[in-house]
Amino acid sequence: MGGSSSSEQVAETETPSFFTQEELSKLKSDLETGGVENVKPLIEKKVTELNKTELNIAVTGETGTGKSTFINAMRGLRNSDDGAAKSGTTETTMEPTVYSHPSLLNVCYWDLPGIGSTRFTAAKYLTEMKFKRYDLFIIISVSRFKENDAKLAKEIKRLGKRFYFVRSKIDVDLDSMREENPSFNEEEELDKIRSDCVQKLIKAGILSPTVFLISSFKKEKFDFNQLNEELERDLKNVKKMIFVLALPNLSVKIVQQKYEILNKHIWMFATLSGGLGTGPDSSISLSSDNDVLIDAIVHFQKSLGLDDASLRRLARKAGKPVEELKATVQTPLLGKITPDAITKLSYGAAVVAISALEFAVELNPILVSTFREDSSFLMMYKVLRAALKDLTASAEIVVKIACKE
Repeated sequence: MGGSSSSEQVAETETPSFFTQEELSKLKSDLETGGVENVKPLIEKKVTELNKTELNIAVTGETGTGKSTFINAMRGLRNSDDGAAKSGTTETTMEPTVYSHPSLLNVCYWDLPGIGSTRFTAAKYLTEMKFKRYDLFIIISVSRFKENDAKLAKEIKRLGKRFYFVRSKIDVDLDSMREENPSFNEEEELDKIRSDCVQKLIKAGILSPTVFLISSFKKEKFDFNQLNEELERDLKNVKKMIFVLALPNLSVKIVQQKYEILNKHIWMFATLSGGLGTGPDSSISLSSDNDVLIDAIVHFQKSLGLDDASLRRLARKAGKPVEELKATVQTPLLGKITPDAITKLSYGAAVVAISALEFAVELNPILVSTFREDSSFLMMYKVLRAALKDLTASAEIVVKIACKE
C-alpha cells in the first residue's frame, strides 16, 4: 500500500484538531478584543467544513466477491434493509454506484464494476471510473487475487492513493473445511489462506502487500476490525473524524472513540449556541430559538447510533422490539429533541459541574483562560458535555445488548 511514514502518522494522531496554530492564535486574540461574538464567523466556517467534508471510499472487485454485502456491513446495514446495496451474482452496472451512510450522508461508499467485467485496461479503467475523487480503495476477491487486481493496485499507487486487499467470505471457506474435517485447525488454515494471497500478489509485482481476511456477516471475527483500524490510521484530520463517526457500533470501544471525537467539538457548538440561564431551582432555562444546541444533540444521536433508524436496526440484530431496547437506556434524549426534553434532564449547576482541570484538558490551552470568563459559553458547554456523556452511556448499553458483549 502507498503511504506516509510512521512519524507522519504519529503527528497526525497527536493533533486531531482541524484548526491551525495560526487560527487558534487568531481565535485567542479575537476573543480577548471582542468576546465570543467576535469569533463566531470562523467557528461557523469550521463547523460547516466538518458537516460538508466528503469521504469517498471505492470498493472494486469481480462479480460475486461480496462487494455489496461489504458496503452494507460498513454502513451498519443488512442486505434486506432499506437503502442497502443490492447483492447478486451478475454485474448490474458498468458505472460507479454510490451508497451514502444512512445517518452521515457525507460518507459515501462506491460500488465499482470489477476491472475483469469491463473492456478497459487498468490505466483506462482509472479514468473511466473517475478514480481521483476517491480517498481510499478496497480491492475485494473471494478466492485469489488476479493479475488485473495487481495492475489496478499499481495504477492506484501511481495516483498517490491508498488501497487495501480484502479477501471476503472467509467464513464460507472455513465452514466448507469444517464439513470435511471437523477437527481442522482454524488459525493454521487462515494463515495458509493469507500466505497464499500475499505470495500471489508479490509474484504479480506488489511489494509487501497486506491482505485482510473478512466476513461481512461475522464482523466481530477475523480481520474486519483490523481493516477499519487501518483505514482510520491512513485518513487525516476531518476525514479521519467522520470515518470513525460513521463506523457501525460493533463494540463499546468504537462508541468510546466516537465520544472522544465529539467531545472535542463541544466548544465549537457552545460558541455558536444562544444564551443559557438558570431558573430559581438551578435548572436550565433554554432560549426558545436555540437551534444550535438541538442540532448538536441530534448530531450526537446520529453519530452514536441512537437515532430511530439505527435503533430499529440494532433491535432487529438483538432480536428485541425497538421499544424494549429504548427502555433499557432510560434517557429523554432519544427520539425528537426539544427544549423540554433537555430541561427534563435537570442539568443544574451541580449536575453539569466541570473542574478547572477537566476544562483545561478538554479545551485547547490557548483558549481556556478567555472562555472560562464567559458564563453563557460555560453553561452551554456544560449542558452539551452532560448530554454527550448521557448519550454515550446509552449507546454503550445498547451495543452491549445488541452485540451480546
